[in-house]
Amino acid sequence: MMSSEKIPVEFCKGFNGLEKVVLREVRGSSAEVYLHGAHVTSWKNDHGEELLFVSSKAGFEPTKTNSLLAATIRLTRQLSGHAAFKPPKAIRGGIPICFPQFSNMGSLDQHGFARNRLWSVDEDPPPFPTTSSNKAFVDLILKTSDEDLKCWPHSYEFRLRVTLGPGGDLMLTSRIRNTNTDGKPFTFTFAYHTYFSVSDISEVRVEGLETIDYLDNLQDRERFTEQGDAITFESEVDKIYLSTPTKIAILDHEKKRTFVLRKDGLPDAVVWNPWDKKAKAMVDFGDDEYKHMLCVEAAAVEKPITLKPGEEWRGRQELSAVPSSYCSGQLDPQRVLQGS
Repeated sequence: MMSSEKIPVEFCKGFNGLEKVVLREVRGSSAEVYLHGAHVTSWKNDHGEELLFVSSKAGFEPTKTNSLLAATIRLTRQLSGHAAFKPPKAIRGGIPICFPQFSNMGSLDQHGFARNRLWSVDEDPPPFPTTSSNKAFVDLILKTSDEDLKCWPHSYEFRLRVTLGPGGDLMLTSRIRNTNTDGKPFTFTFAYHTYFSVSDISEVRVEGLETIDYLDNLQDRERFTEQGDAITFESEVDKIYLSTPTKIAILDHEKKRTFVLRKDGLPDAVVWNPWDKKAKAMVDFGDDEYKHMLCVEAAAVEKPITLKPGEEWRGRQELSAVPSSYCSGQLDPQRVLQGS
């Protein structure tokens, strides 16, 4: 058992027998990625603490449990109607990939189809610029299927690399190429729909989006400008911040932890918490789970990306979790935001 902990990349079966990849870093951090949707469902620090939120009502177990207990939980959920996640339905939580459409901003189903497709391991990815010798990574690929062509008549290759860095940082890099042979360009929107695990949403604030323009999805996407204070939460929030900085900090006061989201090629940032009424309306989401999650999503939404045949787009996000620093009893994210 001890030796398996040191394997940087392990292919195994996860929930419902679905294929997943487990990434491990020598100091103890880990990540799990399902081939269904190329969906990151777990990211743990070197203390084994889960940093991503996955709904208990998704009918989905990202962590290992006693097999008899796990079977009992599954059976109980199925009998009570709680097993809401069944392929090709997306998993509620983790990091769903929204492509080729974010939300309902187009003719496709909500958030597009990439999160509902079965991806393959990319055995021979093109050269990939990297600054370190990380061993804990996996390359996945999604290509056009006949099913895709019925709703989105374009040929594409979507390559995703998921990397667990030496310090436990989690990096996702997407490369999307237009492989149309008819000479036609295509246009898409995109987001990493990251669900962060937080102790208490009322004790969380987001730094780095002050004075930024946003579209409010709760007010027909009307455009507003964020005021000068950090973003805090006391009701439902669903906003698309536009032309945002490359670094955003999510401060969890109770856990004394700050998530830092760094992004490249993704100008927008979506901030979402459903609050109580929406939470109760979602079958794959616990009534009170809104208190323990926050979505901050690196995205390209306002200005859709257009690729001509042969062109490639790249979008990257890097997540890290660091101890919060304090100043006069207040969380002080400036060191994080101004640092490297």
